[in-house]
Amino acid sequence: MQIKNQLADLVKQAILSAQQGKALPTFSVPEVLVERPQKKEMGDFATALPLKLAREAKRAPIQIAEAIVAHFPPSESVSRVQAAAPGFVNITLSDAWIARQVEAILLEGEQYGKVEPERRERIQVEYVSVNPTGPMHVGSGRNAAIGDTLSNILEAAGQDVSREFYINDNGSQIVHFGASLYATYAQAFGVDEQIPEDGYHGQYVVEMGKQYAGEYGRKFLEMPRNDAVRELGILGIASVLAHLRETLARMNVHLDEWFSERSLYQSGLFEKVLKILKDKGLIYEKDDATWFAAHELGEEKDAVIIRSPKVIADPELRPTYLASDVAYAWSKLSVRGFDRAIYVLGADHHGDAARIKAVAQALGLDPNRVVILLYQFVNLRRGGEAVKMSKRTGEFVTLDELIDEVGPDAVRFMLISQSANSTIDFDLDLAKKQSDENPVYYVQYAHARIASILKHAAELGITDAGGDVALLTHPAELELIRLMMRLPEMVEVAASRLEPHHLPHYAIELAGVFHSFYKQCRVVSSDPADESISRARLKLVVAAKNTLARTLHLMGVDAPETM
Repeated sequence: MQIKNQLADLVKQAILSAQQGKALPTFSVPEVLVERPQKKEMGDFATALPLKLAREAKRAPIQIAEAIVAHFPPSESVSRVQAAAPGFVNITLSDAWIARQVEAILLEGEQYGKVEPERRERIQVEYVSVNPTGPMHVGSGRNAAIGDTLSNILEAAGQDVSREFYINDNGSQIVHFGASLYATYAQAFGVDEQIPEDGYHGQYVVEMGKQYAGEYGRKFLEMPRNDAVRELGILGIASVLAHLRETLARMNVHLDEWFSERSLYQSGLFEKVLKILKDKGLIYEKDDATWFAAHELGEEKDAVIIRSPKVIADPELRPTYLASDVAYAWSKLSVRGFDRAIYVLGADHHGDAARIKAVAQALGLDPNRVVILLYQFVNLRRGGEAVKMSKRTGEFVTLDELIDEVGPDAVRFMLISQSANSTIDFDLDLAKKQSDENPVYYVQYAHARIASILKHAAELGITDAGGDVALLTHPAELELIRLMMRLPEMVEVAASRLEPHHLPHYAIELAGVFHSFYKQCRVVSSDPADESISRARLKLVVAAKNTLARTLHLMGVDAPETM
C-alpha cells in the first residue's frame, strides 16, 4: 500500500477515535484525500478534509483539524502531525522510516513503481494506425511515443494491456496507392503513364515503382490494368507495413496486434453489425445509399454508412469510414471483450471522438468504455527556424530521418515531454546537445554517473553488502529518497489521467536531485573509517539507479551505463 493511502487510513482512524471520545460529533467519514502540499514547510503530506467536514460536524475547520491531530494514532512512518489554518492537517514523515524505504525499493528491483489497481481491466490501446501508403512523419512519431508509453504505464498500474495498430487497408486510398505504384512501375519501362491527380506523388512511390520493375520485370504490364493495380497495391501495402514495423522497432515500439480493416468485411463482421443497427431501427435507405440514423442518438446529422452504387461502382469501396468504425468498435468491445478501448488520435480527428462514442451507444455498448486521446502536432525547429521539408527529397520530414538525426531516445523523450493538449516545438539542435540543457542527456547522464560510481566502488572492493540505511540522515540523502518514493504515485497519476508527460518531468527532477546529492555527499571513500557510510550510500545509489532506469524504461528510453 502506498504511504499516502496508509496516511489516509490513519486520518480516518483519528476521526473515529475523536468521535468515540466525544471530541467530534458522530457523522459518516467520507473518503480521505491525502495529497502532497505545495510548500515543503507544510510537511510531506496534507489533507484538507476538515474544511469539507465543517458543516456536517458543526465545528470550525481548525477545531476539526486539532481534534484529528490530538487523536492521530502513533505510527513509525510519521514524526509530526500539525493542524494549520484554516483547516489543514499536515503530516511529516519520519526520517528513519524514509531511510528504510531504500531497502523496500531494492527489494522490488525492476518491478519498482508497479501499483495494484482498484479494478483490473483488459485495456486495448490503439495507436499509430497510419495509412499504409507511405513512410511515417513526425506527427505519427508522437502518436507512437504517447501510445506506447501509455501502454507501459497502464501495465505498471496493474492493467492487462493489448497494443494494436489498425491497418487502413480498405477503401479508395488503397486503390489510389495501387494506381500510383502502377504508374511509376510502368514509367520504369518507358511507358507514358501518369500518377493520378488524387494519387501519391512522393519520391518514395517512384523508388517503389522502380524496385518492383526490377523484381518482377514486365509482369504487371502483361495483365489487365485493374488486376495489376490491385496486385501492386497489395504488394505496396505489404512493403510499407514492413517498413513501418522497422521504423517503430527503432523507436522501441512493438505492437501485439496488427489489425486489418479489410478483415472486418471479409469475416462478415460488418454485415452482422449492420443487422444489429437495422434491428434497432438505426439504418435506413435514401438516394440509393444506406444511412445511419445518428439523430436518434442526439447527433445533428445522419451519416452515410454505405455509398450509392451510382456514386461508387465497386461494392468493396462503398462502405464509409463510419462503416469501419462501427465494425471495429464492435470487434474491440464485444467480440474481443476489452473493458476499455483507448484510441490515440491526432487533433485533426477531434470530430471522430463523438462519432465513435455514438457508434458504441448505437450498438448497446457503454460509450464510456471508449476513450479518445487526442494529441496536438509537432513543429520541428533548427536554429530557431521551422523545418518542414526533408533535405534529401524536398518533401515532409519522415520519422526515420528524425531518428537518424537525433536518435530514438531523444525522439521518444521529447515527444512525450508535454501534455498531449500542447503543440510541441521539437528543437533539433537541443536534442543533439551533450549538455545539461538537453533534458534527455541530463537524465541519461545521471544514470551513467551512478553506473560509474558503482564501477569505481567495485574496483576498490567496496560493495553495499551490510550497508545500514539508518546512517542515511543527510538532508540531500533524504530528499533523494523522498523523490524516489514518488515513482509509484507518478505511475498511478499518469495511468488514471492517461497523461504520459508526468514521467519525463519526474525523470528530470529525479536526475537533478541525484546530481545535487552527489555534490553534497561523497559516496565512495577508500578511508576505512568511512566504510560504513560508503556501504549505506552505495545502497542508496543502487536504489536511485533502479528508480531512474525504471522511469526511463517506462518511457521506452535506454538507461545507458556509460556516456
